[in-house]
Amino acid sequence: MEDIDIQNLPKHIGIIMDGNRRWAKERGLTTKDGHKEGSKNLERTAKFCNNIGIKYLTVYAFSTENWKRTKEEVSTLMFILRANLDSMLRKMDLENIRLRVIGEKENIPPDIQNKINKLMEKTKDNTGLTLNIAFNYGGRNEIVHATKVIAEKVKNGEISVDDITPELISDNIYTANQPDLDLLIRTSRELRTSGFLPWQSTYAEFYFSDKYWPEFLEEDLVEAIKAYQKRNRRFGGRPDEVVKV
Repeated sequence: MEDIDIQNLPKHIGIIMDGNRRWAKERGLTTKDGHKEGSKNLERTAKFCNNIGIKYLTVYAFSTENWKRTKEEVSTLMFILRANLDSMLRKMDLENIRLRVIGEKENIPPDIQNKINKLMEKTKDNTGLTLNIAFNYGGRNEIVHATKVIAEKVKNGEISVDDITPELISDNIYTANQPDLDLLIRTSRELRTSGFLPWQSTYAEFYFSDKYWPEFLEEDLVEAIKAYQKRNRRFGGRPDEVVKV
């Protein structure tokens, strides 16, 4: 925790948790082992963020494109998710963490959807970290979803076309009423965002780590936050209009 300015923490951190399979392969383990260790690391990371005062954490758990993976791996991911939802409900609720799952409901097995609903209802009044788990999520699909909601309001005469603003779109995306990303982290040497929170990450600071997700530990997150706090955030302004972090 040394050298971190607790008064200037990022309000909202996003993490693309990448590298579970490669981490496992390099250790002679199974893909299932990699995903299980990645899930454990998510719990550790959420607790750490909550303890130091981060208010929002959004993690990329499963994209709409991940359905293209092998049937065996998708089945493994669903198995792990079923087990983890029950485990996380118990552990995160005790930590006063509010859990939310964002993404599309299509293709999600009914029993998993029921667990998700129970998880969000049980923790909705918690006041610590808000942990958003992006599951069956696609960034373009999120914007399409918001557009359809707004279009329906225009169609019904609730609003006019002139009422459509960036703020209105922000009010209709999955993370409505939450601040945009301040810091976006991706692990495993990949240098792309893969459709993760495109609307919310417009002015985010990016941090890329060579480590695979299961080995990205508390000290690595501290380093990412320290790097963030050293940057000057302009938000489109001139160099002399820099916003200090």
